Amino acid sequence: MSQLPRGLTVRRDAGLYGYERALRRVGIEPVAGVDEAGRGACAGPLVAGAAILPAGRAGIVPGLADSKLLTERARERCYDEVVKRALAWSVVVIGSDECDRLGMHVANVEALRRAVALLELPPAYVLTDGFPVDGLGVPGLAVWKGDRVAACIAAASVLAKVTRDRIMRDLDARFPAYDFKTHKGYITDVHSAALDVHGPCPEHRMRFVNVRRAAGLEPGPEVHNELVEESS
Repeated sequence: MSQLPRGLTVRRDAGLYGYERALRRVGIEPVAGVDEAGRGACAGPLVAGAAILPAGRAGIVPGLADSKLLTERARERCYDEVVKRALAWSVVVIGSDECDRLGMHVANVEALRRAVALLELPPAYVLTDGFPVDGLGVPGLAVWKGDRVAACIAAASVLAKVTRDRIMRDLDARFPAYDFKTHKGYITDVHSAALDVHGPCPEHRMRFVNVRRAAGLEPGPEVHNELVEESS
């Protein structure tokens, strides 16, 4: 399901740990959060993280927030704290070839499912970021901007983001022409220019139009314009 248990509400000012506290008050625990990193990138893997934080002060991670709002150094600190404090945590990596084979949405859902399934402590409830994920085997709730309002989702986002950033830095050493260490595989002017010069490498996702265009598998924008002019 994608709704809170009947009769349960979470106040808007409940804070980052409000969802977990509310669920524990009605006897639902452990609660897992799950999130991904790299869905919108055109190169590199998709990475999903899952985390179950303990109740009370032990589960309060200093500086925890949505991974996208943290500096790289702050994310690394939070990563270490999550790994140290979590009752269970997991990370799943889906390579670019599997992303191409499945398609990004299916790959995303599959990564989230795998991350939950790998938790050593089976959750009783799962909070996901943004959209519901079926096939988890337990009830759950899709939380709008969940990585900003639910601690376990924020923890999962940090696990996923830090893991993926480390992978992209390693890929930069293998494919230095693309500057993966800086843009982490997302589309930037620098990345696009490198694709134009060098074409895609094995870590690029061929389902992305810009990658296909760089590989000569998709007409360039100037060709589309010519076709429009001829047909007008």
